[in-house]
Amino acid sequence: METKEEKYRLLCAQVKSLVAGENNLTGALSNVSAAMRAAFPDVYWWVGFYLVRGGELQLGPFQGPVACMTIRKGKGVCGTAWVLNSTVVVPDVECFPGHIACSSESRSEIVVPIRNDGGEVVAEIDVDSRELAAFDEVDRLCLENISKILSAELEF
Repeated sequence: METKEEKYRLLCAQVKSLVAGENNLTGALSNVSAAMRAAFPDVYWWVGFYLVRGGELQLGPFQGPVACMTIRKGKGVCGTAWVLNSTVVVPDVECFPGHIACSSESRSEIVVPIRNDGGEVVAEIDVDSRELAAFDEVDRLCLENISKILSAELEF
């Protein structure tokens, strides 16, 4: 059985190949979200992207049930990660002040900023799980690596 680190290593290689030289942002992010969910089907209940557009986070490609369409800066886990310009790991979303409950089934969440060359947040990776404390340091480091791959290869 593969370890989490091995699964992420394979996923990172797959993400690189999916986005290399690609200029179709929507298509690339759609494929990446599908690959991410397929890599961790028992953990990743919802996985997708929010794009910074018009001063708010707008829903981008995702895999999973319906989601919030827009999120204001500083609101919820995604808006907080945007303000902090850093990854936010939430072991129990019910304990996160101001959590936006797009679904009552979400129990834990990790949000990873995607930055442009100037260090500004241009998008975010958002992953929800139906399990409490589903995300750890391995998830954080590996998802931050995926964020860097996407930032280097795609035009946001």
